[in-house]
Amino acid sequence: MSIAYNITACEPVNQQIYRFLRQDIVTCAIHPGSLLSEKEISTRFSVSRQPVREAFIKLAEAGLVQILPQRGTFVRKISARQVADGRFIREAVETAVVRRAALEASPQTLSEMAHNLDLQRLAASRLDSQRFLLLDDEFHRLIAQSIGCALAWETVENIKATMDRVRYLTLSEVSPPESLIQQHEKIYQGLIQRDANAAACAMQKHLQEIIFSITPIAEHNASWFEAF
Repeated sequence: MSIAYNITACEPVNQQIYRFLRQDIVTCAIHPGSLLSEKEISTRFSVSRQPVREAFIKLAEAGLVQILPQRGTFVRKISARQVADGRFIREAVETAVVRRAALEASPQTLSEMAHNLDLQRLAASRLDSQRFLLLDDEFHRLIAQSIGCALAWETVENIKATMDRVRYLTLSEVSPPESLIQQHEKIYQGLIQRDANAAACAMQKHLQEIIFSITPIAEHNASWFEAF
């Protein structure tokens, strides 16, 4: 079941609805193949249909929904091809970023990353998958921030929505948080040692994890995936 979200005045309504629906889709609270109703969602958030429509368009651009004229808006099934393509692009971007970060990351940012790792361990110990994934994203965002390249993380965020659904599904079976934390720690060690090669190799290995996890996840959740 989806979480109750509250609309605030701190950011545009359509952005908030997009973010809330994206979270529900990524965590499979809204199942692949589901029909999204503009009317039901506008009622859920107590808003007009226009911001909901705008959120649907943004979700479509992220590859999470398909808008079919006269039929409605459907949550896309997970595409293994999209996951593979997204991972390839993400690896290229983040490997380049982490190489620079090994040389440029400030002590303050490295301290923030260490704190983030502590919070990851806490979330894992509490079996809080949603909190863990948010901290995982924050860890990677801090690396991009450390080289002053916000566009790098924006690019990654725009292509990883489909990957995120697989990431969430793998946490309980294939890639438990503890193993991902160990991979993050290796990236962090490369950064604090100012070893660009070690940091880049650790990042590559970390982002390749999904290659090995997608097949068993697709087999266990066949109805949620597009045919191979």
